[in-house]
Amino acid sequence: MTISNNDIVQVRDLEKRFGDFVAVDRVSFSIRKGEIFGFLGPNGAGKSTTIRMLCGIITPTAGSGQVAGYDVITQSEEIKRIIGYMSQKFSLYEELTPLENIRFYLGVYEVPERQWPERIEWALKLTRLQDVSARLTRELPPGWRQRLALGCALLHRPEILFLDEPTSGVDPIARRHFWDFIGSLAREGVTVFVTTHYMDEALNCERIVMINEGKIVAIGSPGDIIRETFPDRPDATLNEVFIKLMSRSGSA
Repeated sequence: MTISNNDIVQVRDLEKRFGDFVAVDRVSFSIRKGEIFGFLGPNGAGKSTTIRMLCGIITPTAGSGQVAGYDVITQSEEIKRIIGYMSQKFSLYEELTPLENIRFYLGVYEVPERQWPERIEWALKLTRLQDVSARLTRELPPGWRQRLALGCALLHRPEILFLDEPTSGVDPIARRHFWDFIGSLAREGVTVFVTTHYMDEALNCERIVMINEGKIVAIGSPGDIIRETFPDRPDATLNEVFIKLMSRSGSA
């Protein structure tokens, strides 16, 4: 399978089984360069498993896929080097300061040391943590820690950023600021793949996938999916679509 000039991610019939349990059931989709692409579904729907396969963290059971031209099965280490990944669970070191976390991840991403001063200054400005760079990370509010995690995921200037429920547990104002920044990244050409269960956040995506019990139940722009699900309801919301489609597929 080859990627077109406009696609940075493409998967076909991707599947992940854990014993007899099918976590992801033959999903197929593509993501364009510079696109904000959303993955929506209830807990246990297969969102995190899909993102972990695309990031080279776990190996698919079947199917095929490419991320920035690299095969998700045979080139997982190459994928890890060119992507940014922010997991659902806060993954930085809480006993380190923001500055120490940034330095640690510069080393992990093998950024040349001559670039460190510029990258550190950029990351602290980006995350607005200059004034607390010497405080322990565990002392920072959740929204600030999420900003730090995002900054660390971008230190090596990845082509594509994978965000697994990045605003879970973050207050609405911090969520709004977070999404403003995601929009600015996309305008600069960074591709963003994000899983979320917030319908208002999904409206920021150019296209979304709704997934339940490992299977895709809808794909398209939020507006198109709303119109297709409720053709006679111009006032219908994405939340109503989500409830209807998840119920139809046996979740609710």
